[in-house]
Amino acid sequence: MTHAQFDPAARQALAAAAVAAKTRKDLTWQQIADAAGLSPAFTTAAVLGQHALPERSAQAVGELLDLDADAVTLLQTIPTRGSLPGGIPTDPTIYRFYEMLQVYGTTLKALVHEQFGDGIISAINFKLDVKKVADPEGGERAVITLDGKYLPTRPF
Repeated sequence: MTHAQFDPAARQALAAAAVAAKTRKDLTWQQIADAAGLSPAFTTAAVLGQHALPERSAQAVGELLDLDADAVTLLQTIPTRGSLPGGIPTDPTIYRFYEMLQVYGTTLKALVHEQFGDGIISAINFKLDVKKVADPEGGERAVITLDGKYLPTRPF
């Protein structure tokens, strides 16, 4: 049976315990995703409390991180999504994403609507990928791909 949460506190506590186990065992998110049989982005989001894991994936993650049966069950519940409290984020990495949307949000909206019409980009039918690539000018660059299904607005 599918269950949903109404209070994110339990998933936040589980996320903290899972990250502590990940650190203690010196695991990567890729290793956890490999155990789950899912993408690193989806698995990481799920362990951090933003998605429900399928039963098999939850069991594999639970085994890898030495989580108890209650935690494995909790990994399968539909969470109350949203990981940022109100206000401007203070973590520098998260703030940069906030800044990018402050600067480019209206540009992205204008370009999406010009190319697709009135509608939204789904965050449910969605893929996320993060890659590290060499910068031709030296150092490294982050390439982040947000791949969401376009959902047109339908008059009713």
